[in-house]
Amino acid sequence: MTTPHQQRFTGLVAAPFTPFHDDGAVAEDVIERQCEKLVADGVVGAFVCGTTGEGPSLTMAERMRVSGRWVAAARNRLRVVVHVGHTSAAEARELAAHAQAIGADGVGCLAPYFFRPASIADLVGFCGHVAAAAPALPFYYYHIPSLTGVTFPMREFLPVAAKAIPNFAGIKYTFEDLADFAACTRFEDGAYEMFFGRDELLIEGLAAGATGAIGSTYSYMAGIYHPLIAAHHEAQAAVARTWQEKANRIIAIMIRHGGLPAGKRMMAIAGIDCGPVRSPLAPLDGAAAAALETELAAAGFPLA
Repeated sequence: MTTPHQQRFTGLVAAPFTPFHDDGAVAEDVIERQCEKLVADGVVGAFVCGTTGEGPSLTMAERMRVSGRWVAAARNRLRVVVHVGHTSAAEARELAAHAQAIGADGVGCLAPYFFRPASIADLVGFCGHVAAAAPALPFYYYHIPSLTGVTFPMREFLPVAAKAIPNFAGIKYTFEDLADFAACTRFEDGAYEMFFGRDELLIEGLAAGATGAIGSTYSYMAGIYHPLIAAHHEAQAAVARTWQEKANRIIAIMIRHGGLPAGKRMMAIAGIDCGPVRSPLAPLDGAAAAALETELAAAGFPLA
């Protein structure tokens, strides 16, 4: 079963970086180049202003400008889901309404992460309030308990949200509970989209029923994941595992060098400089950047 508002994503959805100038201002002119790379790399969508996009570190006005620039750049070649999550329901609703007004293809929303919902009913109530501000768009809940601290099992959240939120379309699942994820992919015969959000476990996500995946490394390593997915579908498990291990060696280097700041440097190495990260994150200094590049080169990055 597919809900009427829903056009399925199949394949890779990138979580792109928000580009900044050295002075911290958003470098909006870079977004077109990011978009062109995703289209050329066979990525089907962009999940903008999320974790990788440093959405919580942007002002409301910046988030609206960034999402608007992505929708304009995509020109129906790439589907754009705008992350609207916020600690304030009113601000999240404003972002959701804006996403609908500019012609985005969906909205995503994480749980409020300062004052947290005490129950699944509270979380569904918050999500429903936000989703109602963009009733014509698919609404995706962004499950990332490592950052929000909201840990309800999604197999318990899903049936409540599906019943209560008319435009509820699925979940961006950025967590390692594969049994919970698999239970969600089976709910109502796969009626709701379950985006797997751990790049380093993509094989496991596919085996658990994912047809779409959202991740930061798809911005610059789609060339690893396309053959991985193809091998999985052709039941070539050893080939798929070889590709996953290649990706994981590169991801391990990124994590060892600080995660998001290192990822942004990797985007520059791959050909598009998205500038520094925004405080409280700190960019790599010269020595750290040089060490990162040396390790990445040995691991085969950037991709040939």
